[in-house]
Amino acid sequence: MTTFQEARAFLLKHRTDYDAAVKGFRWPDPVPFNWALDWFDAELASNAESKDRTALWIVDAASDKQTKLSFATLSRRSNQVANFLRAQGLKRGDHLLLLLGNVVPLWETMLAAIKLGVVVIPATTLLTPDELRDRLDRGRAKVVVASQDQVAKFTSLGGDKLIRIVVGASSKHDGWLPFEDASSASEAFAADGPTNADDPMLLYFTSGTTAKPKLVLHSQRSYPVGGLSTMFWLGLQPGDVHLNISSPGWAKHAWSCFFAPWNAGAAVFVVNQPRFDAKALLATVGRCGVTTLCAPPTVWRLFIQERLADFKVSLREVCGAGEPLNPEVIDQVKAAWGLTIRDGYGQTETTALAGNSPGQKVKVGSMGRPLPGYRVQITDNDGHITKEGEVTLVLGADRPAGLMQGYQGDDGKLSGADGDLYRSGDVVFADDEGYLTFVGRSDDVFKSSDYRISPFELESVLLEHEAVAEAAVVPSPDPIRLAVPKAYVLLVAEVARSPETALSIFQHLHTRLAPFKRIRRIELVTELPKTISGKIRRVQLRRLEHDNVRDDALRGQEFREEEFPELQKVRTAGSES
Repeated sequence: MTTFQEARAFLLKHRTDYDAAVKGFRWPDPVPFNWALDWFDAELASNAESKDRTALWIVDAASDKQTKLSFATLSRRSNQVANFLRAQGLKRGDHLLLLLGNVVPLWETMLAAIKLGVVVIPATTLLTPDELRDRLDRGRAKVVVASQDQVAKFTSLGGDKLIRIVVGASSKHDGWLPFEDASSASEAFAADGPTNADDPMLLYFTSGTTAKPKLVLHSQRSYPVGGLSTMFWLGLQPGDVHLNISSPGWAKHAWSCFFAPWNAGAAVFVVNQPRFDAKALLATVGRCGVTTLCAPPTVWRLFIQERLADFKVSLREVCGAGEPLNPEVIDQVKAAWGLTIRDGYGQTETTALAGNSPGQKVKVGSMGRPLPGYRVQITDNDGHITKEGEVTLVLGADRPAGLMQGYQGDDGKLSGADGDLYRSGDVVFADDEGYLTFVGRSDDVFKSSDYRISPFELESVLLEHEAVAEAAVVPSPDPIRLAVPKAYVLLVAEVARSPETALSIFQHLHTRLAPFKRIRRIELVTELPKTISGKIRRVQLRRLEHDNVRDDALRGQEFREEEFPELQKVRTAGSES
């Protein structure tokens, strides 16, 4: 039998020896295990060597205020939150919508929910009221824990039975309980029973091939134990100060701001900025002694606009994820700091499943090789193994601990992660040494500023506008974000292809889409390319954008969001993310 502690120790021992790690690693056995109680509390918060070590370090850039909490302190405070939530009637299996930024209560609530066996629905604070309604309804949330700036969004959502808890409120809000009341609860927590490996723990809403986001269900085993692969890829060690630039509500935040660093016994380091400032962030990284850094390519491209060599840093490991990095970025970081950015790959549905881990050869443009515990095949549409095809995970006896339980349907049934294989939907090329290079998505989903964008979801919102007859959303190249969502729009008869029409559509989108997935460019056209069966050929439009072909017959009149001053008034905080 392999325990969590043994599996962790093995990967730390072989952190720079990829071949030995892959050959000898075994996932811990799927036995009753509560990560927050049996690892965080029993090991990190109780061990004399680690209990007083910094677990969470938050720097507020606006005020220069710093908050540091040890493993032992977070253990006690999360016990209080768990007891407070239990007093409100929460029990094992209930669902909690978590709607917070990078504030201490986010980590306290996550730990508390795991201890209770409560299922957390992480959500970004950028969601609109309509999107929140979907989370509440399909997520079957019994309680919401939200920051004060989110309270107004719930005014029109109803849900009289919803338990509402507000964090950091400067005044009372009717129907909302102050999160700070948890500080009067007992610091001693007793579980109501064992936590089984397949008990549900996280429910993510993620973009997919339908208009509505899919529900990805993770277990008490999949992200906590599966996060050992992420720890290995990042190269984390006990005592590290780890900065992962990611917003709460997304899987990468759970990967690298929660499970992976705390699996290693490292400190989670966070810098809150009113608006992203690369120069100030780099200065903070150096001043605070950050040792490991993971950032999306969008951030790395902003970093290299500064004189990196002027920033004296203590970094040992630097990583990127979300999309391939161009050689210029890698070369500039290498020249300034002597460090090579190591790319990695995974999904909301998994933990890190491939990557360039410490010590192995890095191939520019490649996202690395399969990580310990993940048996990967590259298959074509017929399931045959090939050089270029879909990333496919072998299940059965080889099922990786980090794979989701499945996509949860409205009837509660799970799908997509059963049988002999799990098909990821991501197409890659595998070279003779097993290195994987990302090619694209089989379902047209794409990345923008490290956010996963579903064309289907955006197109369904476009079609709600009275002037839109048909629409196709594709990525349009952008120097900073890599790509931004662009819509090719066919208008209904007698509606003019004019700036006024484009503005009206933009305004419609602004009221219905969160800023991170907002359509930034609209091209009004007279026809859309289609297959014989009548399906829009997005691949053809993607090629027009990628190759910047301006004289094609399919082109129309393009309008960009920044051309309309009226839109600046309705932008919300974070709209430039």
